[in-house]
Amino acid sequence: MLDLERLRALHSVATYGSVSAAADVLHVTTSAVSQQLAKLERETGQKLLERNGRGVRLTDAAELLVEHAGRILSLVEQAQSDLEAHRGSVVGQLSLAAFPTAIRGLIPVTLRGLRADHPDLRVLVREEDPMRSMPLVARGDLDMAVVQDWNNEPLPLPEGLHKGIICDDVADVALPPDHPLAGRDEVDLKELAGDPWISSSPDSICCDWLLRTLRSVDAEPRIDHMAYEFATQLSLVGAGLGNVILPRMGRCDVPAEVRVVPLRSPLSRRIYAVWREEAARRPAIRAAVDALRTASEAPPLERAMAAAHS
Repeated sequence: MLDLERLRALHSVATYGSVSAAADVLHVTTSAVSQQLAKLERETGQKLLERNGRGVRLTDAAELLVEHAGRILSLVEQAQSDLEAHRGSVVGQLSLAAFPTAIRGLIPVTLRGLRADHPDLRVLVREEDPMRSMPLVARGDLDMAVVQDWNNEPLPLPEGLHKGIICDDVADVALPPDHPLAGRDEVDLKELAGDPWISSSPDSICCDWLLRTLRSVDAEPRIDHMAYEFATQLSLVGAGLGNVILPRMGRCDVPAEVRVVPLRSPLSRRIYAVWREEAARRPAIRAAVDALRTASEAPPLERAMAAAHS
């Protein structure tokens, strides 16, 4: 009989392209993955990997086995979900990823609520941009992800994923203290055309969205600086180096010199939880979605205090 963990190791190598990458995802050593594959070769009587330069490639037999492994792993997950649903208890382990401001502004209250209501559930959290977290959920490497899209640009959902709306989050614009519009009660994005901007890291969902949004009002927007953390971005704004679109969720301390001004035509992002169809019946998934929604309704001060003590 084929061993499930050995099939998982082969499937991970096929998915991520190398033994070392598979080891990272499975949280084991490269040697452990190699040993599992060697045992699977003996078990099947087939050669599964061949040298290809510095790496390896799958043989035809391995490709065939990977197809079956994908279906088998999906069925195992569905069986586990059905058993948990039958038991009706929120137990086990749930791996969850979220983007940075959700990690800061939403997740601490969520985890506190889950720990109080479901002490037998262990939640593992990691910070990931939605462009990375959704494929990880789709492949089964994460159970759930908290992701975002904007009112002017919906986020496409990969096949096989379900989503649940958590909340909406409005964004303002942060301006340098000497900006001519810094004293206004509200501004129109078009009035900021030609200004220098500060964005998140290249290839992140927020950077791509900002470029497209600014291009709707400015032929070629100036993004002079890029930094992943909003605290760093706001330091650059305070130094007079550019503007930042600043969501309200998870907003860190704003330097006194920075002016935060609402937009006349608000930009808002919708926060979702996404999970695989196979896991939809898991009580832990439903409990996590409920806890996220409850956390989103908590007063901002409570969320800020929870983040500070997490």
